[in-house]
Amino acid sequence: MSTTRCIHVQPDHAAVLAQGMQAIQTEMDLPLAFPPEVEAAAAAAAANPRLPALDRGDIPLVTLDPASSMDLDQAMYVQRRDGGYRVFYAIADVAAFVTHGDAIDLEAHRRGETLYGADAKIPLHPKVLSEGAASLLPDQWRPALLWTIDLDGSGEGVAVDVRRARVRSRAKLDYAGVQRLIDAGAADPMWAVLREIGELRKQREQARGGVSLPLPEQEVEVVDGRWRLSFRARLAVEDWNEQISLMTGMAAAHLMLQAGMGLLRTLPEPDPHALDRLRITARALQIPWPATLDYPGFIRSLDPTRDTHIAMLTAATSVLRGAGYLAFNGGAPAQSTHSALAAHYTHATAPLRRLVDRYTGELCVALCAGQPAPDWVLSALPGLPATMQVSARRAHQYERAVLDLAESAMLAPRVGETFDGAIVEVAATDARKGIVIVREQAVEAGVSSGGSALPLGGDVRVVLVEADPLKRATHFALR
Repeated sequence: MSTTRCIHVQPDHAAVLAQGMQAIQTEMDLPLAFPPEVEAAAAAAAANPRLPALDRGDIPLVTLDPASSMDLDQAMYVQRRDGGYRVFYAIADVAAFVTHGDAIDLEAHRRGETLYGADAKIPLHPKVLSEGAASLLPDQWRPALLWTIDLDGSGEGVAVDVRRARVRSRAKLDYAGVQRLIDAGAADPMWAVLREIGELRKQREQARGGVSLPLPEQEVEVVDGRWRLSFRARLAVEDWNEQISLMTGMAAAHLMLQAGMGLLRTLPEPDPHALDRLRITARALQIPWPATLDYPGFIRSLDPTRDTHIAMLTAATSVLRGAGYLAFNGGAPAQSTHSALAAHYTHATAPLRRLVDRYTGELCVALCAGQPAPDWVLSALPGLPATMQVSARRAHQYERAVLDLAESAMLAPRVGETFDGAIVEVAATDARKGIVIVREQAVEAGVSSGGSALPLGGDVRVVLVEADPLKRATHFALR
């Protein structure tokens, strides 16, 4: 499913959008340009990377990302092997350029992660590294942390190793292009192997009781000076690719738990009362939820192309809250699983874009080599959860503010018009207020009724009563 609408940028409209982006960045006190000393240190590091001795240029790795991405963290090659599979997964080695306590490192700790908003990306590291010398760009020798993960025929991991190596990506590929080749039957045979692994891993996730919410993604892109707002369903190859990243994060968590030191990504179990409320919501939406069907199974039964099911999925996000990081040293911690994955898990595959991954990767390299963990890693562990919680909150606020700006700018000339939509959320404190999806415009916004309760999951006609780019406010009223 893909619904796309473009904002045709007139000169005055472009100024409003630029003013809106500046206002967001000022209000949030975001770090835009890097300090000169950080840029200078990054340029020097880019010119003198610490290349490892091990040469694995023989592995035909490729990267798979959105077409516009230049900060390429991962390169992959998968193959069948002895009744199972072998996965090579190269992760950009940021520590080959950044030294603990240097100017780049200190600035990365202040930022925490890359922020994304339309064409206004605010990177974790200077671009000379994140989109240059450290990125796994094609036909370039790069330092990497090379994961080798062997799976049996059911997709279960049976062996894992990670070590430093020089690698050379063969191609920079994008999701849409690879999916087109797969659908046309013209893709490289490797993608058939990735499909097998991805589907097996999804089956294992289901068997564990894991769950994901397949909500359509609301995106803002800027193409030839126009802002484009769309709802986009995920492609199959994205899901298979994600399973490789998740598998690597689980392997990293396994290594750290065995050693009794590290950092995990955690999510508490859903609150039973929240699940009871979800069952009430399902009845209100007339979606069958048999008593014998557990929460993960019910979520998998939903169809994200149906408005009532989107309303159900939106409501289901309320039980997947409280994600955090847990640092430990001196033994495996209790209550350390990620409930949505039904497994132990850590972030380890995106060090160009997320600070914590540099530390987990470094720790796993040491553990696989039988070496002591670096002191700079162990000393940083206790403070990383708080650093990452702050940066994750900031990233979410930034993305939401940019979406709000895009929606209000696109709809500003149409105040007073009537649109078709569907109610996907009703406020718990006031059933007259909620969220409406207007698919034709790819918009999710607030909606209110004059008196009666909003019909959750129902098709409605709504009037646009406010669309103010300066306030980043869009609101509809039930007709």
